[in-house]
Amino acid sequence: MASGGVSVASLWTEVNRCGQNGDFTRALKAVTKILHENRDDVTALHCKTVCLVQTGSFKEALNVMNTHSKVLGSDVVFEKAYSEYRLNRVESALKTIEAAPEQTDKLKELYGQVLYRLERYDDCKSVYTDLIRNSQDEYEEERKTNLAAVVASMSQWEEAPLEDLGLPESTYELCYNAACALIGQGQLTESFNKLRQAEELCRVSLAEDSDQNVFDSKKKVKLTNAEGVEYKLARKQLQAIDFNKALLAMYTNQADQCRKLASSLQSQNPGHPRPVLIQVAQLCREKQHSRAIELLQQFSDQHPESASGIKLTMAQLYLIQGNVFNRRSCDVLRSIEEFKHKSGMISALVTMYAHEEDIDSAIEIFKQAIDHYQSEQPGSAAHLALVREAANFKLKYGRKKEAISDLEQLWKQNPKDIHTLAQLISAYSLVDTDKAKSLSKHLPSADTMALNVDVDELENSIGATYVRKKAAKVTGENPPKEQTQPGEIKKKKKKKKKGKRPKNCDLNATPDLERWLPMKERTYYRGKKKGKKKDQIGKGTQGATAGGAAEDASKTASSPPTSPRPGSASGSSTAATAVPPRQQKPAASGATRKKVPQKKKKGGKGGW
Repeated sequence: MASGGVSVASLWTEVNRCGQNGDFTRALKAVTKILHENRDDVTALHCKTVCLVQTGSFKEALNVMNTHSKVLGSDVVFEKAYSEYRLNRVESALKTIEAAPEQTDKLKELYGQVLYRLERYDDCKSVYTDLIRNSQDEYEEERKTNLAAVVASMSQWEEAPLEDLGLPESTYELCYNAACALIGQGQLTESFNKLRQAEELCRVSLAEDSDQNVFDSKKKVKLTNAEGVEYKLARKQLQAIDFNKALLAMYTNQADQCRKLASSLQSQNPGHPRPVLIQVAQLCREKQHSRAIELLQQFSDQHPESASGIKLTMAQLYLIQGNVFNRRSCDVLRSIEEFKHKSGMISALVTMYAHEEDIDSAIEIFKQAIDHYQSEQPGSAAHLALVREAANFKLKYGRKKEAISDLEQLWKQNPKDIHTLAQLISAYSLVDTDKAKSLSKHLPSADTMALNVDVDELENSIGATYVRKKAAKVTGENPPKEQTQPGEIKKKKKKKKKGKRPKNCDLNATPDLERWLPMKERTYYRGKKKGKKKDQIGKGTQGATAGGAAEDASKTASSPPTSPRPGSASGSSTAATAVPPRQQKPAASGATRKKVPQKKKKGGKGGW
């Protein structure tokens, strides 16, 4: 029995269960309890070493292996070499591997990693080539990726010629390594295309992964905190990981953690704009735009060499706050000397000034840009495009006088541009009519601009949808039928539909001329008769109603039928005077009884 009343067998069961589930922390606790009973148990010591390696405690694992080296012997050669490799003791790991009594497959895998770290690329390539040739398992793709990385390193650092090893490019890792190998050979165009292919493969691969979310990224970032990672990554890579940690804290709504990480990054990299942008993004999530702008302005004043991106962000924040701050946004954009004469900046400023109806400031932006290109790149495509846009802008807002100089410059560059000449004549017509007349002489004549088209032939063509009809002379009593011309579409005559008549309509009877008027507006309307009780149908005793019905039936038994019989001559007259059954009023019954008043219930008021 172990301490605490738990049997050793149950502890081994716990170790086995936790090992299968990947819970090495709980497995380590159970193994420790077993070693309290027997400190030289070889299996327990081996399990403890594995648990320590799996949890990243490489130093403690080495201490256990060195302390119990006589007991463990060569059973933990791989764990020892791997711990030394992860602690960046590469030379010690190499000696441990080479001193192993047997070279297993996992030792060969580690041997290739150690040789790659020592930059012994030829030996590393031989190891991976042998592994790929003699192994068949699910790790074949990883081995090919490592071999491709070895070939790329030989091409880049040793300038070795490329060797075709028959490696595929089915994954983004393999494609990326192939691009790096081409860079080493100086084939930059081919390498660029290969990198774009790798980017597309990576995008597809990540899109198919259903666990790509913020929480999955949080788990992956934790892996970068493992011991020994700093020895495997460059300084720029470590810096990028720290930036991503701050961004992840912001997206997971950990505001305090985000501010803490961003402040630490800013102190480590005082001239880098990214820590400041992360802090600004966090402030914007908290709706503190004024504080964010102050922080950006402060960094811009302290580090003017890195202020371009900061000022663009500042202008965007001003625009977010509404139209009141549009003028400040324009001032910030105009202060960026690096982008002052870029086409995108000019377009943004002109659009914003036009939105504010400040046409003079927009024209001033065009003037400064045109003057810049006039001195630096006269006659270039960018220069003429700016002049064209400036002229169109001025014409759009009714500034034809100011557009004359731009239009003249464009027309001189291309005298055959009739559209520009027409715009120039239109602008001069408001200022100098004589100049406009002299310029109009350069317009082509109407004969040269007219198209030589036969209208009749065009109308009679097969594809014509409308054909002009010519009236034909009619001779004699029976005029001839119209003859259709080739390509003419003959219109079909619409048949007139007969109007529908109501049922039981008497064609001989004179229709009511006032039938379209409402009943109250007709001359024969006398209004509703008041004071007469309505016939009480369905009221009273059952016998009274039945008797009345029988009496009426007896009275009407000898009356002539309302519907004409077949072959009778009076069918039309009776049909005209007959009243439909639903409009007939029931005859008043003489057996109708008066209502018998009901007796009042006893029990007083409110009683049951």
